[in-house]
Amino acid sequence: MKTLKKFKMRLSKITLLLGAMVIFSAPAFAHCDSYDGPVIQDAYKALETKESEYIMKWVGTEHEPEIKQLFDKTISLKNGDAEIYSIVEKHFLETLVRYHRETEGAPYTGLKPAGSTAPIVQMADNSIAKKDVKQLLTNLDKHIKTVIQEKYDTVMKLEKVKDNSIAEGRAYVAAYVDYTHTLEALEAVISHEGGHHH
Repeated sequence: MKTLKKFKMRLSKITLLLGAMVIFSAPAFAHCDSYDGPVIQDAYKALETKESEYIMKWVGTEHEPEIKQLFDKTISLKNGDAEIYSIVEKHFLETLVRYHRETEGAPYTGLKPAGSTAPIVQMADNSIAKKDVKQLLTNLDKHIKTVIQEKYDTVMKLEKVKDNSIAEGRAYVAAYVDYTHTLEALEAVISHEGGHHH
């Protein structure tokens, strides 16, 4: 009985660690670039209330003066020409997100449309909004199993034809590398679970 309980606890840890790996290693970091991400949502709140404090947490102190100046300029044009305001507002949002990405050590690649955030990050945001992580854990477990199963199925499908041609062989190799690298990344997370994450 104790062995089964320990196994279940270990499995739960693995699920959480893999979830963290997927969230923090995938290119889902574009989350902060999207219109429905937290940076732009706070920017809209700041523009609506005319309170820049909502956005300053997203940038480093070295960028505060420029962001404040740009924020004030955007506010001052809010009730003017709609086309001009739209251009200035977009420039403000782009600058804010670019500086935020800089604090993360990540490149800025432009603003992304709402709905472009990875499902797993949407689940994370939802758990914070609802102040409840239980649904995230349930969904995360399903999501991880689905991802691994799909990668495995792709490998097995291509394994049957890998020697038919160079193109099919390369398709198999790409799928194999994707599948095994996912599992290797999981192993790396598990084997360093007591250490710091960089």
